[in-house]
Amino acid sequence: VQLQASGGGLVQAGNSLRLSCVVSGRPFGRLAVAWFRQAPGKEREFVAANRFSGNYATYAESVKGRFTISIDTAKNTVYLQMNSLRPEDTAVYYCAAGPSVILSNLRSPSAYTTWGQGTLVTVSS
Repeated sequence: VQLQASGGGLVQAGNSLRLSCVVSGRPFGRLAVAWFRQAPGKEREFVAANRFSGNYATYAESVKGRFTISIDTAKNTVYLQMNSLRPEDTAVYYCAAGPSVILSNLRSPSAYTTWGQGTLVTVSS
């Protein structure tokens, strides 16, 4: 599969933004899809993940309750709805996919074999 992420931009703190990741190829139910982010000078960190079937959503503690990962299988698109954004959410956001990621590894970047190009989210205070 190939991934194309979009939807980043500049928003004020407290506002919302939705990122999209189009999954080309033939995604299947067990395919794991995830969002990671990397802020300047920091390591890439896990944000949210799910199976393409949509049954196993998991989130980083820092975004739980504010972000939602969803999948539109008809459009082969993975979304990350981000609400109540904070300046510390500023980062380049990457979508990732992996065909053989077991549930206990959904948060590990090394488990994913395909990465999108990244989209920049900037949250101003």
